Amino acid sequence: MATTQQQAGTLYNALTSGSKIIGTVIADSDIRIDGHVEGDLQCSGKVVVGEKGRVNGTIDCQNAEIMGQVEGKVNVQQTLALRATSRMKGDVHTQTLIVEPNAQFNGTCAMGKQAEKPKQ
Repeated sequence: MATTQQQAGTLYNALTSGSKIIGTVIADSDIRIDGHVEGDLQCSGKVVVGEKGRVNGTIDCQNAEIMGQVEGKVNVQQTLALRATSRMKGDVHTQTLIVEPNAQFNGTCAMGKQAEKPKQ
């Protein structure tokens, strides 16, 4: 279930382990995914996909840190970090990409001006 948590004065949204959302998720602040999202995720802040988290769909956000599994398109306006436990499959558009050793990335990546968010 999606919840709002406050930790050390920071407000963020969370989808806990064992929870699943099918559809579009829109967050005005940071969000952490430890459950499963099937659909699009639009966030005005940072998206964190925890080690047990899984997203199948499109992610649009300012920054992202992936420790779990993502399959689909990822559009990050600033920095995308693929941590050692991440498994990313799909197309990435970002300004900056960080890939730790042992991270798995299968897909394409466009950076810099090519990564500007497409107009809808």
